[in-house]
Amino acid sequence: MNPPDDQVAEELPGVAPRLRDLRRGRGLTLETAAQRAGLSPAHLSRLETGRRQPSLPMLLQLARIYGTTVSELLGEMPPERDAIVRGRPFEGAAANGWMYQQAGGSGRAMQALRVRVPYGAQGDLVRVHPGEEWLYVLAGRLRVTLGDTVHDLAPGDSAHFDSLTPHRIVAPEPDGSELLFVHTLLQSSAAELCLGSAVHRR
Repeated sequence: MNPPDDQVAEELPGVAPRLRDLRRGRGLTLETAAQRAGLSPAHLSRLETGRRQPSLPMLLQLARIYGTTVSELLGEMPPERDAIVRGRPFEGAAANGWMYQQAGGSGRAMQALRVRVPYGAQGDLVRVHPGEEWLYVLAGRLRVTLGDTVHDLAPGDSAHFDSLTPHRIVAPEPDGSELLFVHTLLQSSAAELCLGSAVHRR
């Protein structure tokens, strides 16, 4: 069941107008942007008006299409591109069960995030998109499916893979998992970008 509209606005304040402004600033119609993101125009419209909450994969997808970063979409752009990002308590933004916080500089070719994955969240979501991903497990156990191969990762384990490989990421144990996540920000106008498309498997 979808959360109430006011709850969505509270969880990711300011994201909706930024999505709309970035799309318009890139000269894209709602229909064109939705097609590139693998969404319906109605769904993208709901994201832009704050009536639906974007998931992290959707934010990554839209960031690629608009040539920006998740940090900018979340309004976390620092005034300068400082090489140093100081540690701070985890105060991540929530999207479809995942919690994530900027862990690197903005406006770079790579994005670094600190991510908390609750037990079972988004476990049926298959991601496929251009670029590379690297993740490092900080706490808990993480299950990473690459193609047809399942890998169980423990703290200290990492994975580095081509993002065109269909992949799923899930925390298989009740305590969830925390990880560092780095991905390349590649730009593509191809409609086949399909990060965030859900595939349900038994």
